Amino acid sequence: MTNDASPVALPAVKSEQPPNAPTTGRLIGIDLARGLAVFGMYSAHVGPDVTVGGPVGFLLETARGRSSALFALLAGFSLIIITGRPRPRTGRAGRQAVARIVLRAVVLIALGYALTALDTEVEVILSFYGVLFLAVLPLHRLRAATLALIAAAGALILPQVLYAVRISIENGSWADTVIAHDPLARITGTDGVVELLFTGAYPVLTWAPFVIAGMAVARLDLARPGVRSRLALTGGTLAVLGYGGSWLALRLVPHALATISAATDGGSSSSAWWSDMVGEPQNGTPLDWLLVAAPHSQTTFSILGNTGVALLVLTGCLTVAARLPRLTRLATPVSAVGTMALTAYVLHIVALWLLVDVWDVAVVDADTMSALPVLLAFIAAAVLLALVWTRHFRRGPLEYALHTATRPARLVK
Repeated sequence: MTNDASPVALPAVKSEQPPNAPTTGRLIGIDLARGLAVFGMYSAHVGPDVTVGGPVGFLLETARGRSSALFALLAGFSLIIITGRPRPRTGRAGRQAVARIVLRAVVLIALGYALTALDTEVEVILSFYGVLFLAVLPLHRLRAATLALIAAAGALILPQVLYAVRISIENGSWADTVIAHDPLARITGTDGVVELLFTGAYPVLTWAPFVIAGMAVARLDLARPGVRSRLALTGGTLAVLGYGGSWLALRLVPHALATISAATDGGSSSSAWWSDMVGEPQNGTPLDWLLVAAPHSQTTFSILGNTGVALLVLTGCLTVAARLPRLTRLATPVSAVGTMALTAYVLHIVALWLLVDVWDVAVVDADTMSALPVLLAFIAAAVLLALVWTRHFRRGPLEYALHTATRPARLVK
């Protein structure tokens, strides 16, 4: 089981059009992309290990790490919808929207730590998402071009900052001092703020660019001719710059591959330009690590590549929803899961906890193809639940609970 956790930060999005407008209901393309990300997340947590090889192994390896990046980008999209799209809400409505985001963030942080307390092998991302929303919320009024520039600057600068901070943590004791005096760390039994910002699997410092990029996309008029094609071109370019740039750099810099292999205790350094099979540094992080583009490596190359893939998937889903009605209908089970992805995420972690820790059942042997039926069973269960539930209710159960928790925002004047 891997550490690729990819939850839904915000509930599925509703259109702001009048009930009978041509674009009524959910933004189906967004829900479709979110549903695909859920399945990618399941593949990382209960599917076969990528070492099984063949087409199945390749698909699993492709989804690993990139599903969580797609979720982060979609979270930024949802944040803009809540605070106003295409133009931000102002006045009392704007203040209430901001309050809703803050309340959602608080609930997600608490829910994330509750799931972490179950002690499954999943690196729960909800708490990181909650802090991410608070971090990027001040940017919600900016235009698409400005948001894109901030996302690009973050991708170029923040990974180097994170690297420097992590080196200082490895060589010093200041982080231990902060953790010892951090109330969040004492309450949750984790490393608290230090983990959320710097040392965790999804540090806010390097995941903010994904969310900001999603905010920039949400500011665009996606129905305007040529916008989706330019967005797809941007995604392809970023993917080439990220993964291609890493591949080239690892081969041009002398001894880079050997250094990374030694640092990861024999990890697959030859795949460091695109795959998590490279592993993680075991005894200190060498400077050459900044040339890696593995999805969880927290480098500039990884952010560029993952953002590019997320944009390509999102653009493809939006195009299917806009141009291919028959395929959209066939994909209804996937988009249904996307409408209640927070519920699907939380329930699958609870299911893993019940199977392993309560019922003492070995869920999968991830090193063999015997895990594939388990993955298919999780996907089938999510699809069945989503189809039945969405036939009768607007929101998933946890999406409704999250919506209810934000009702006090209406009191904001």
